[in-house]
Amino acid sequence: MRRLGDGVEAALHCALVLCWLEPGKVLPGKSLAEMHGLSESYLLKHMRALTEAGLVEALPGPRGGYRLARSPGAITLLDIVEAIDGKEPAFTCKEIRRRGPGKSKDPCAYKTDCFIKRRMLAAEELWRQSLRAQTLADLAQDGEALIDAESQKTIAAFVREAQR
Repeated sequence: MRRLGDGVEAALHCALVLCWLEPGKVLPGKSLAEMHGLSESYLLKHMRALTEAGLVEALPGPRGGYRLARSPGAITLLDIVEAIDGKEPAFTCKEIRRRGPGKSKDPCAYKTDCFIKRRMLAAEELWRQSLRAQTLADLAQDGEALIDAESQKTIAAFVREAQR
C-alpha cells in the first residue's frame, strides 16, 4: 500500500480540532498551524484542499477562519485522505509481465488484467472501505476517551481563546 502524504496527518488533526468549535465560530489558519507546530503556509495548502473538497468552509477576512462544512458524522476518514492525496489508486500496474524472457508470445495472454494488479486493487478497496466506515465523529469520540484530561483542558482553552 502506498505511503500517505504528511498532509493527511495534518488534515485529520485540524478537522478533529474543528469538531470542537462552538456553533457559528471559526478558527483561523494561523491558530491551527500554531496548535500543531506547523508552518502556516504548509497547513493552509491542506486546508484549501479540504475546502475544495467541501469538507471545510473557509470564511475570508480579518475575522475569518475555518469550520467544518458538514457534521463530523458526515465526514469520513476516506473523504479527508482523498481530499489531500487524491482518489487515484495506490497501485499502478506497469505491465512488466510483458517484458523479459518470461513474457508470453501469445497476445491473448494479456487480454485480462494482471492477476497481481487485481489482488492489489482488491486489497486497496478493503482499505478504502475501512476508511469510509470511520468518521470524524468517531475520531472525536476517540479523542474524548484517549486524550488525557490535562491535554483536553489545554486544547479546549486554546480553541476557546482562538475561535472567532
